[in-house]
Amino acid sequence: MNTEQEIKDMVKQKYSEIAMQDKEMNASSCCGSGSQSKEVYNIMSEEYDSLEGYNPDADLGLGCGLPTQFAKIKKGDTVIDLGSGAGNDCFVARAETGETGKVIGIDFAEPMINKARMNADKLGFNNVEFRQGDIENMPVASNGADVIVSNCVLNLVPNKEAVFAEIFRTLKPGGHFSISDIVLTGALPDKIKNAAEMYAGCVASAIDKNEYLSYIDKVGFENIIIQKDKAVVVPDDILKDYLNDAEIASYKSSETVIRSITVYAEKAAGNTMPVETTANSCSPNTGCC
Repeated sequence: MNTEQEIKDMVKQKYSEIAMQDKEMNASSCCGSGSQSKEVYNIMSEEYDSLEGYNPDADLGLGCGLPTQFAKIKKGDTVIDLGSGAGNDCFVARAETGETGKVIGIDFAEPMINKARMNADKLGFNNVEFRQGDIENMPVASNGADVIVSNCVLNLVPNKEAVFAEIFRTLKPGGHFSISDIVLTGALPDKIKNAAEMYAGCVASAIDKNEYLSYIDKVGFENIIIQKDKAVVVPDDILKDYLNDAEIASYKSSETVIRSITVYAEKAAGNTMPVETTANSCSPNTGCC
C-alpha cells in the first residue's frame, strides 16, 4: 500500500502534468490525466457552459459535479475553492460574489497555480487570487470564509477528516460549504483500488459514502444535505486495463458502487472555534482571508 505522502506526491505529479499540457491533450475528467493511458475519462465531468462566469480556458474537465451551482453564494461573500486547478470554479464563484466579494483558490500543484493566475490576469479580476498549499493545512485564516466549494478533490486526499476539520476552521460562524466528490456504496475490486492511475482518477481513493458523511458530522457541521447524487459508470475499455472478463462481469452484475455526490453543510452561527495560527496560515506571500 502507498503511504499518505506517496499518494500526495503521485497526485501532485499527475496534476502538474495536466497543467502543462494543451487542453486538447487532456481527454480526462474527474481528476484524470492527459497521459497516454486511458484512465478515467469523460465519465464524471458535467457541463459548465450555461453557468455565468464560465471560462473555457480554465476548464480542464477535471470535475465530477457543479458545486458552485448549489453553493448559495451571495454578493460580497468570501469564497474559497479547494483544489482550484486552472480556476474554473473560482471564476464561476466570482460571478456570484461580484466585485465586492473575494475568491481564493487553493491548489498544491505549482503549475496549476501558475495557470490559474494567468487566467485571472487575462480576465482582469483583482478580487480572485490563488494560493499554493495543502488543503489539510490551508494557507488562510480561521473564521474568514462565507462559503467553501470543491469539485472532486477531497477524494484525492488521504486524510479526509483533516480536510473537513480545516473547512470547519476556515468558515465563519454561519458559513457553509458545497462539495462535489466521489464516494462508494460498495467494495471496489482490489485490482482497481490498488492501481496508481485510479488514485489520480478519483476512484481508487474513494471511501464509503456513509463514512464520508460521518466525517462531516464528526467535526461539527450541521444541516448536512445531499444536493445531488448520481451513479458513475466506468466503461469496459477502462475496466479492461485492470480486470479480466470474468471480473468485469462480476463487477457489473453488482449494484452501482461508484457515485458522484454534491453535499452541503453548515457551521452553526454561534460556533466560534478558537483561531489557531498554523505555520502557513498567514505570510507575506499568502496573506490572509
